[in-house]
Formats: sequence, C-alpha cells, structure tokens
Amino acid sequence: MSHSNLKEAFYAEGKLPDCPVYDLHAHMGPYYGIGFPRPDADGMIHAMDRAGVRLLVFCHHGTLFTPDIGNWANIAAVQRYPARLRAYCGINPNYPEVIAYDIAHFDEHPDVFVGLKMLADYHGFALTDQRYRAAWELADRRKLLVLIHTWGGSRLDGPEVVREIAERYPQASILMGHSCHGEWDKAIALVREFPNLYFELCAVLDERGMLERFVGEMGSRRILFGTDLPWFNHHYYIGSVLGADITDEDRHDILHRNAEALLSRFGV
Repeated sequence: MSHSNLKEAFYAEGKLPDCPVYDLHAHMGPYYGIGFPRPDADGMIHAMDRAGVRLLVFCHHGTLFTPDIGNWANIAAVQRYPARLRAYCGINPNYPEVIAYDIAHFDEHPDVFVGLKMLADYHGFALTDQRYRAAWELADRRKLLVLIHTWGGSRLDGPEVVREIAERYPQASILMGHSCHGEWDKAIALVREFPNLYFELCAVLDERGMLERFVGEMGSRRILFGTDLPWFNHHYYIGSVLGADITDEDRHDILHRNAEALLSRFGV
C-alpha cells in the first residue's frame, strides 16, 4: 500500500488533526436487549472527542420506536450540543398521525433537522408504501437528506425498492444505509444510474475489499462515512477507511468533504 500521512497520524494520536470526521449514520439512547456503555448525548460527545469526530447526524432510538417520545428526543439532544449534533426526523409508518405532526412542524426546527430517517425493515412497511408518501414528498420538495436502512434481499428496502424510490423522488439526497448490504453489484448499479443516491459505509466494512471496489468503480465522491454509533466504534470504522487500499484524497472525500458538501445547504 502507498504511504498515508492520515494513517500515520491516526495511529500516533488516535485522531486526525488535519482531517475532520463527519458521521452521518448514528442513533442515541438505550435499546432493548443490548447494553451500551454511553448511549446518551454526553457519552456520545465523549466518544466523538476521543476519535476526532466533528459532527454527528443521528436519530434517537426513542424517536424510531416510541411514538410518545418521538422527535422530541432528537430536538433536546441537538439543542444541548448545537455545534456537534444534527438530527434526522424519524419517520415511523405505524403512526401516521405522528408523521403528519412532524411534517407540519418540521420547519420550526431548522437548526436541528437536516433530513429524514426511515427504517423499513424494522417498521414492517416497504419504503414505497403510501404511509411514507407525505414524508418523501417533503424530502423531494425541500431537497432533504434521507437516511434509509437498506439490506440485500429485503422486500421492504432492498435494491429494487430503492430503485423505485430514487426514480420517484429525484430531488431528495438518499443515503443508502449499509449500501444494500450483500447485494453489492446492485448497489453499485444504483449509484451509477441515480445521481441522488449515495453509499453509506456502516456494516459495509465488515467485508474486506468492498470499499476499494466502491472507489474503484465509482470514485470516492458518492461515499459517506457512518458508524451506527452507539452500536459500533468510531476508531474501528475510521481505522477501516485508513486501512483500505485507497488514496488520502479518497479518504478526505469519505471522512468529511462529501458530508460537508451535503450539509452546507442546511447551514452546517
């Protein structure tokens, strides 16, 4: 592998002083069946500081699974750390009245939300279901980011469903969380065909050589860094990007430049 100034700095200091990191796929708060050491806002800021992560874009577990908590958990966390956090407005199709409320009040929180988060495999409705329609129309109209969980073979958010959504809402910037994990050929074909689709690296890096393939076939400008914090560790994911056989220019794109370009439209 070629020499890497970034890799040497990371191994020496545990962070990248000349390369800020933006994590565009995170959560927050406790989750049933698993123990997280520091899942609250304070703990996650501590983890970010250790790894040199400048900004985290997240959607709280309570938002995604507890409708009476909803997006207020996101709002409270961002207001506590406005320089370090932004949120996705969580969309749960099982509660259309909550979706209607959140869409109606979306513009009241311009310093909190940069887009929407959809978790179809967990909520049980395909991304193309009518229950999502108002949210997708908002994202398309306002050119929002939409972080979607995607997984190979899923009838709810697999490559075929993603294709239909990308065609239907071309103005939304759609982040394929996990990049249709396992159906890599289809994920690459989708990003090649649709300029509003982006790879997102959470869980992708469990397969050696996949990042090199993404960069080799599509370049590094459509790849976004994400970790699923608090599920996974920043140092592991940053180390995986640094350990891939790509250039430091590619790493700068993935770790911060691409995110900066997307987030600048929201004043971040």
